[in-house]
Amino acid sequence: MTEQTRINFLDLIPASFYSVHRDIGECAHTHYALRGGRGSCKSSFVSLEIIRGIMADPSANAVAVRKIGRTLRESVYEQLLWAIDSLGTSDLWDSRVSIPELVYKPTGQRIIFRGADDPRKFKSVRCSQGTMKFIWYEEADEFSGIREIDMINQSLIRGSGSFFVFYTYNPPRSGTHWINSVFAVPRADRLVHASDYRSVPEEWLGSAFIAEADYLRHSDPVRYANEYLGEITGTGAEVFTNVRQETISDEQIDSFDRVYRGIDWGYGADPFVYVSAAAEGRRLYIFEEFYRCGARYSEIADAISSLPHSRGIITADSAEPRSNDEMRARGFNIRAAKKGQGSVEYGIRRLCELDCIVIDPARCPNAAREFTQYRLEPDGNGSFRSGFPDRDNHTIDAVRYALEEKFSRKQIGVIDRKRLGL
Repeated sequence: MTEQTRINFLDLIPASFYSVHRDIGECAHTHYALRGGRGSCKSSFVSLEIIRGIMADPSANAVAVRKIGRTLRESVYEQLLWAIDSLGTSDLWDSRVSIPELVYKPTGQRIIFRGADDPRKFKSVRCSQGTMKFIWYEEADEFSGIREIDMINQSLIRGSGSFFVFYTYNPPRSGTHWINSVFAVPRADRLVHASDYRSVPEEWLGSAFIAEADYLRHSDPVRYANEYLGEITGTGAEVFTNVRQETISDEQIDSFDRVYRGIDWGYGADPFVYVSAAAEGRRLYIFEEFYRCGARYSEIADAISSLPHSRGIITADSAEPRSNDEMRARGFNIRAAKKGQGSVEYGIRRLCELDCIVIDPARCPNAAREFTQYRLEPDGNGSFRSGFPDRDNHTIDAVRYALEEKFSRKQIGVIDRKRLGL
């Protein structure tokens, strides 16, 4: 492309996307998760990148995907036409509305559009020349999960050279929605970028848009934060809103002054869980787990012994003294949890009061899943039942036991439920 076109391209995107544009130019990543609120220009940016990229590489083609095929023409198709026109290249493109399809006239390169109503249909998508270098999932949160998208990518990412897969979406309110959970986990070939309308020149958005945003900012700040700022605000049912999933390095673990260890005994269909955690100030780090259904004592002992940070006091569920005795006989320093009336609510609320619970999802996938998906139960009247549900909380219980001494150095006993707001 010409130098003049390059300058015009930069004039068409907000400054907040300059770093992403440079990253694409350097082929630094394959996957680009671009989340943002209304008016953030994420879709405009992707459409410009695709048009520019195809015109710069004669072997490049593209496919734009929506969950529902009938939404393609009014969304991504029109968005790409806007990009073609904005770059001043309308005379170089042939738009075929009935198919729909866009063709770059000088070379015959194509942009095709597909609905993901049946991901298996993508196996038949082929290029007469080159590769599907650019793949765009618009409104990616509408898909049923990452496995559906992975299936499509496996069909489209074929051949040599670089590929660029864009996921544009407004983050759902719930932190447990699959797209929020998946893109919270670091991945070497993926860049996650957040944007909102405040970085976009006001004249691009118009006074009416700004007025609507300002009205919602004052009338419903939580809804404004989600819809316009692209923040994950939660639905109100999430118990742990202070969880962060990130890598915890070996060096960081070795630097912890003290490690807390806990066991939740699983019986029947419930799993046995062992966890290791550390606290620094008001931050908790969960970095080691063993999670297994139907595990025998010998298997449990071998698994825990193999973990680097498992030597020391382990606070275990006291519901079954025989199990703790079995572990003591195998050389483990087991201390029975004191528990007591109100101890579940007390321990969970103490965890909720921490500034941050950092969980390494690679080391502790089950802890990451349970802590992020643990929710209050609806009461059927638009509110929630009192108390915390006793299900899908095995790693949570193990962490409570591990931190029992830290949270209270005396017998927990009867807790003042009124003081805890229960």
